[in-house]
Amino acid sequence: METPVFEEIDPAGDCECPGCRHWRRVLPHAPAGRAPAHPAAYRTLVVATATAAASATAVSALGAGPAAALPAAAHAPHRPGAPAGDEPGTPQGPRAPLHGATGRPAVPPAGAELAGITRTEIVDRARIWVAAKVPYSMTAYWSDGYRQDCSGFVSMAWKLPANEWTGSLATVADRITKDELQPGDILLFHNTADPENGSHVVIFGGWTDGTRTAYTAYEQTPPHTRTRETPYAYWTNSGKYLPYRYKGVTQGQAGKAGTATAPPAAAGPASHGVAGYPGRGMFRPGADNAYVTRLGRQLVKKGFGASYTRGPGPRWGEADRRGVQAFQRAQGWRGGAADGHPGPETWRRLFS
Repeated sequence: METPVFEEIDPAGDCECPGCRHWRRVLPHAPAGRAPAHPAAYRTLVVATATAAASATAVSALGAGPAAALPAAAHAPHRPGAPAGDEPGTPQGPRAPLHGATGRPAVPPAGAELAGITRTEIVDRARIWVAAKVPYSMTAYWSDGYRQDCSGFVSMAWKLPANEWTGSLATVADRITKDELQPGDILLFHNTADPENGSHVVIFGGWTDGTRTAYTAYEQTPPHTRTRETPYAYWTNSGKYLPYRYKGVTQGQAGKAGTATAPPAAAGPASHGVAGYPGRGMFRPGADNAYVTRLGRQLVKKGFGASYTRGPGPRWGEADRRGVQAFQRAQGWRGGAADGHPGPETWRRLFS
């Protein structure tokens, strides 16, 4: 009988299933010219060759037919959500402390207090990785101590005291609605049944237009950090991505979590040359800030707070819009000039 020939096939370099990861660790580096493949192919070839030899013996001895072929094992499925099917998946590392320059854990995260951070800071920190094109990795740590995967990216942008993962990010955040999304919030999909299959998280950078069907996403995904226009909530598995807001986000200057700096009674930003007017962005649907409270209190003071059943503020809502609209109509404005959204002239007259 002819001796079976066993061909060596290296595990695929871009597959993150447990088998490929194991064989890449234990097998020597492939010589030039040898094509990598899934270890299942190697196992199948070995088993099939051995089976063929056994079958030949069986046929010779018993006159039986050929043995049934064994099915090859499949790759671990790629992460859904990419517009092209050739993008690799995004497995992620576990919850871990920050890492120092030596690659070793720096400060243990246990009991660490959440740092306060503004939305502007969150987006600015995310842009640092985008500009640096930080390579995706579930085991490597960038110079700032954060793991180079999707959850490490969010941990970095939120300035968390540890590297969280998709299964723990919700513990430092609150669930919000689509209408409440603001830059610096996240869209999170954690697949509890199989965390490496589909789990992903992106940072919300703002709506791209008034239809709120697409937004600017900051994300860490192979091959490196990027930002791009993304359909809400994501390319696929859209219904499984849930919006969350970091518990430490502040509306004023960065400081201790939950201690947003309220604007002074008669000062603050001067948008459009109007003292104290913070801009229309502070009064979008779902906005939650001290300016909404200040506006509502002034409406009540001026006699336009009939729509409030509680409050006012700090979250912008229909009662605020109706109060502003009533005030605008009292100025003799109609149509788009009385849409219930405070522009600079509305603000100037209301606080004059």
